[in-house]
Amino acid sequence: MQRRIVKQLAHWVNTRRKRWYLRIFGTRVTDPLLWSMNRHSITAAFGAGLAIAFVPLPIHTIGAVLAALYWRLNLPVTLVSTWVVNPFTVVPIYYGAYRLGALLLHRAPRHFAFQPSWRWLEHGLGPYWKPFLLGCLVSAVVAGVLGRWGLELAWRAAVRRQFRRRRRVAPAAKPRR
Repeated sequence: MQRRIVKQLAHWVNTRRKRWYLRIFGTRVTDPLLWSMNRHSITAAFGAGLAIAFVPLPIHTIGAVLAALYWRLNLPVTLVSTWVVNPFTVVPIYYGAYRLGALLLHRAPRHFAFQPSWRWLEHGLGPYWKPFLLGCLVSAVVAGVLGRWGLELAWRAAVRRQFRRRRRVAPAAKPRR
């Protein structure tokens, strides 16, 4: 995200902090760390958002907001990074988590036909929930840690590259008399 957009969003929140939908968060929602664009805040928020994305309930947005408020992470980055799990990626991600959990529990993965009904959730999900939840937990931890440190390393490499480019392009200094 560009700094200008985040600053505008922070200003919007600050001007509306007395409204009912922001009043429940108190003064915490106007905390400058929630809107800062430094490396530590961004990378931690990215890792937390990726970890929250693997929660197998539709509470990603609420979880991201609460985590950002509690740990004082960058709120927009935490929210956006939970969008890794979306309607297009939910099936492969959660199926991969199930396969990982089955592998860790030394169970053969079973094939199943999902039916969007309450009866299937009660009876059809029974043999699959333990490997699925274990796979989601392990995937959340691994994705969160790898996401945070991967972005940290990429950020540092980009800063080094910009520094080197600036030093190469900078004109030679004139000697003083």
